[in-house]
Amino acid sequence: MSDEGTRVFAEHRELLFSIVYNLLGVVADTEDVLQDTWLAWAPKAAEEDASGERRIVSPRAYLVRIAVNTALARRESIVRRRETYVGPWLPEPLATSSADDTGDAAGPALRAESVSLAMLVVLETLTPLERAVFVLHEVFGYAHPEIAEIIGRTPAAVRQLAHRAREHVQARRPRFPADPRTQRRVTEQFLTASLGGDLEGLLSMLAPDVTLWTDGGGRVGQALRPVHGRENVAGLLTSVTRTRPPELEIRYREVNGDPSAVLFSADEPFAAMVLDIDGDRITGVYAVTNPDKLTHVGDG
Repeated sequence: MSDEGTRVFAEHRELLFSIVYNLLGVVADTEDVLQDTWLAWAPKAAEEDASGERRIVSPRAYLVRIAVNTALARRESIVRRRETYVGPWLPEPLATSSADDTGDAAGPALRAESVSLAMLVVLETLTPLERAVFVLHEVFGYAHPEIAEIIGRTPAAVRQLAHRAREHVQARRPRFPADPRTQRRVTEQFLTASLGGDLEGLLSMLAPDVTLWTDGGGRVGQALRPVHGRENVAGLLTSVTRTRPPELEIRYREVNGDPSAVLFSADEPFAAMVLDIDGDRITGVYAVTNPDKLTHVGDG
């Protein structure tokens, strides 16, 4: 493997990580896909044709194609694992603070192209090909003919996939993203009310059709199904605070591009709390407490 081939792969690694993570929502699987992409790239990087020109004219296009198709192939094993997962499954949250105060190598990869945790939950409801087309077109700006080359479909088929995916997503997401300052303010108020057992305060912040997802992976106390409705969500949140670990510390940081909160107990991450808001009302609460999923929101 030439030094040039290594340099080229390293140059594109952050892009590849971001694309694949947005397709899979799991860091370990993303790293495995990148390893497989490297193994496919390494023997090809230095190949030349009879005239001495490199066979791979566009390394970026080659690497993205290999990574995307490897990720699509891996979706099947992820789906099988989720069939035995205890309770709701949420994507693995990643700290994406611009200061990268976690020291996490995954952080820089998502700083430029962050997809919110709430959006990743919606993307889980798409077919693998719809998700790939949506991520490549809407997040990374690939044109439909380019995507057709990547996934081996016709441009017409890609346009149909893009149309279905866009309609599906728009029907399930707020039209306009929340202002970051509003998101931070509402998150702080939400944590104050939740941890303080302020039922009335919570009710005033929650939308009538709010949904709470709790992902503990069967290892931490959780609701085994999504909880719907303002009264049900507020009641559960205030009851859970009575059994929370003592001396919880709240650290506000950016998670998947959104101002969010990570709760620590004994200096270890205990939960990542991400809110989905519309205006100043909370429409979704995502609480990840599975210790295996909190590695990339801690302090490294």
